[in-house]
Amino acid sequence: MTSHDSGRALLRHHGDVDAAPGLADFAVNVRMPAPPAWLRDRLVGVLDGLGGYPARAADLRAREAVAARHGRRADEVLVLAGAAEGFALLPSLRPSLAAVIHPSFTEPEVALRDAGVPVVRVPLSAEDGYRLRPSSVPDEADLVVLGNPTNPTSVLHPAELVASVSRPGRVLVVDEAFADTIPGEPESLAGRTDVPGLLVLRSLTKTWGLAGLRAGYALGAPELLAALSLHRPQWPVSSLVLEAVTACCEPAAVAEAEALAARCREHTRSAVRELGELVVVPPEAPFILLRVPDGERVRHGLRDKGIAVRRGDTFPGLTVDHLRVAVRAPEEFALLVDALRVVLGER
Repeated sequence: MTSHDSGRALLRHHGDVDAAPGLADFAVNVRMPAPPAWLRDRLVGVLDGLGGYPARAADLRAREAVAARHGRRADEVLVLAGAAEGFALLPSLRPSLAAVIHPSFTEPEVALRDAGVPVVRVPLSAEDGYRLRPSSVPDEADLVVLGNPTNPTSVLHPAELVASVSRPGRVLVVDEAFADTIPGEPESLAGRTDVPGLLVLRSLTKTWGLAGLRAGYALGAPELLAALSLHRPQWPVSSLVLEAVTACCEPAAVAEAEALAARCREHTRSAVRELGELVVVPPEAPFILLRVPDGERVRHGLRDKGIAVRRGDTFPGLTVDHLRVAVRAPEEFALLVDALRVVLGER
């Protein structure tokens, strides 16, 4: 394997690889093991229609639901097979230089590099809490990608600071896959139409237990979405995805997601108290970046005790001593805390 192949393999590593069957899963950030009953019923209701192709009317209904949820027009919405599809489509925008803020979700960089797009990494520093510094983005970058809140640091950047990265002739891609995990979505740009070149990507899989279905959407100006979707195949998302997007963006679902986010906020505070000095930066989303001594040994030790955590060294800017852990309810999270104390004591 060449160094290029090795580097690409690290960037393609995600938490589902760490979470092997039979392990208590603190590696994957999906908050539900399965969709709630009401959402499952909505999906079941679509099954008898799977003999037909996904309908334009269903696509319009999904886009209208998203638009109403964010105060936008339906033509400013593109339904996706998960936010990851949005990253895979970025090369269609034909950037001459892409800047990717790191550490962050790595799929955008993989997609851009695989398409031959020059990519420059813009590293954030642990010394100042991984805060975004717009001045560090190269002026010549005509596409910039960042996460808010950022995976894996769990940092939430101020919306106006993120918006300040925009400029004429530049596409600003904001990965908001975890925005609905924060009560009130205080720094979301999803409803903004005044930021030039803004493209917001959202996921429904984290909150609603839909990782296996792949459901998400993009928000942006119609001409930007048209360029993004230029090379998509016909019927790019299934009837099930269209129904899931519609259902999860209706007012009752949005209210339920908000209540879940509030509960998760309390769980996150409890987890931070338990983990103490291992926490790298105060988390805003329901996952926490840790730094532990002899991290690889600790990760394997936890695995030997039936606990899966996300390795951190596949994120540019992090090391083998970094681990990402998903927040769970306190009684479940105690399993991780107890195992971590034992493994750290085995040095």
